[in-house]
Amino acid sequence: MGTSAVRAAKGPRAVLLLALSGAALLALCALSMAYGALGVPLDQVWHTLLGDPPSSRIDSVIWAVRLPRTLLALATGAALGLAGALMQALTRNPLADPGILGVSAGAAFAVVLSVGVLGIGSVYGYIWFALAGALAASVLVYFLGGLGRSGTTPVKLALAGVAVTSLLFSLTSAIALTDPDALNRYRFWNAGSLANQDDQVLLRVLPFLAVGALLALASAPALNRLALGDDVAKSLGLRLGLVRVQGVVAVTLLTGGAVAVIGPVVFVGLVVPHIARVLAQSVGLGPDHRWLLPLSAVLAPCLLLAADIAGRLIARPAEVQAGILVAFIGGPFFIALVRRRRLAEL
Repeated sequence: MGTSAVRAAKGPRAVLLLALSGAALLALCALSMAYGALGVPLDQVWHTLLGDPPSSRIDSVIWAVRLPRTLLALATGAALGLAGALMQALTRNPLADPGILGVSAGAAFAVVLSVGVLGIGSVYGYIWFALAGALAASVLVYFLGGLGRSGTTPVKLALAGVAVTSLLFSLTSAIALTDPDALNRYRFWNAGSLANQDDQVLLRVLPFLAVGALLALASAPALNRLALGDDVAKSLGLRLGLVRVQGVVAVTLLTGGAVAVIGPVVFVGLVVPHIARVLAQSVGLGPDHRWLLPLSAVLAPCLLLAADIAGRLIARPAEVQAGILVAFIGGPFFIALVRRRRLAEL
């Protein structure tokens, strides 16, 4: 079977996988608008969205609270999933994740610095600091991970990310503890939450996420060649420096924008790309980033929404922040992944 025939055979399977993932995402969106402190039957959710609400209270809950919250989970979840898949491809490191490699911590530190020291209180004001912090942290981690004779390795990058994250977390806590306003915002925002957000915040951050997503998706063919190794990629005409700069800009926009809004939610970018690879291999797609990136962008909001819904139900009528539940899932996953890699290297 020729190459064109193989691609033609993979196309319908990829579309089917994306369609099934999209259907799961739509189901979670419906559940997100139905469950919470006030339970709303799904048929009433549907009627409310169509402009025929059963009561003014339900109308207010759906339109003012749950729909914006669901849309925020879609946008930020897709951003974190894309950022994680892109980082793993650029570094050829399966342990890469915006949270583990310090990118989220850099954005968080910059946000708290802008709020606590400079007195900036709006998302559109401190998102620029989040982007700068994300970029600075990613460069620092990559520099530290490349020190030594062995050069950059997955384990060294992970260790450098943990060290930088710990340092930035300490500095962030120091600033927050000395400023009441920064502390009040930080202690809720740091847990990673979709709740109590301004209904205009998504519109303010969406341009950054959209540009980052376009850059990430456009890099998919280059990432496929980069996976063959630097020497092979160069022989195929790939400009490695340009690809890496494009990737860093995309990760910065995606991570900085998401963290500025919902806080430093970790492990979404780690867990989801691995799930996407397993699903892609199960239908014979292989490690093709033209499908892995869109699939990660669909599956990541599924994880974030599922954690958000579970958090509303566990402590009802109070809530457990989505970031806490995602970390509860991602922590053991990360440990298992590290152990598997260590055993493979023995």
